[in-house]
Amino acid sequence: MKTIPLRHSGTHLLSCLDPRVKLLAALALLVMVTSSRSIAFPLLVAGLCLAVCRWLRVPAKLLLLRFAEPLFLAAVVLLLKTLCSGGEPLFSIDLHWLQLTASRDGLREGSRIAARICGAVTLVAALGFATPFTGLLAALAWLRLPRSFIEVTIFAWRYLFVLAEDAQVIHAAQRNRLGYVGVRRSCRSFGTLAGALVIKAFDSSQTMTTAMTQRGYDGTLPLMKHKPFRTQEVATSSMFLAVMALIWLM
Repeated sequence: MKTIPLRHSGTHLLSCLDPRVKLLAALALLVMVTSSRSIAFPLLVAGLCLAVCRWLRVPAKLLLLRFAEPLFLAAVVLLLKTLCSGGEPLFSIDLHWLQLTASRDGLREGSRIAARICGAVTLVAALGFATPFTGLLAALAWLRLPRSFIEVTIFAWRYLFVLAEDAQVIHAAQRNRLGYVGVRRSCRSFGTLAGALVIKAFDSSQTMTTAMTQRGYDGTLPLMKHKPFRTQEVATSSMFLAVMALIWLM
């Protein structure tokens, strides 16, 4: 069992910015990345976001783990587009039983899609590392997402770590009793673990509902109350987006 890593520093410069400003800037950059017709702009955004992650002192190992699956998908898309689309041949590989032909235009299109994937993933990761989860939910609430969605998400996020700790305790007890020796016993132990967590989640939901009702909860969360925008933050983000838009148009 592995713990869920939380990478957020409340004392960092980016952490002090309004989450709404960061979310709007990230959404604008995401639209530019996904609609870019060139390879350079998404890679530029990916490089800037990686620099931000390193500036936030995110360990390189955590970045590799976070980006392993998206990079694999980007590589698969690049390979499939190169070998299975396009008409201008670049090179061919004869495997006796199969002949593969790579195309130049397929390589360009695959590189464009792979660059978009890398840019979008690093952008979302940088936003997540620079903003606490509750701040992101507050920004989403300001964007008029359904209140029930915000409530369910924040309560699920809160008890996710409680269930993770319970899972670690049960998993450690099972391992001490040789519960994962052999495939059959491992499957049985995993089923017991999953069933115990489901029962624990159900009991926790009932307890939380009763406790919040007794404390007069009326569906209003403090994070749904927002402060006015600060002019300096809005002006700085607008200038940054204007520069990125000019680069995007080139």
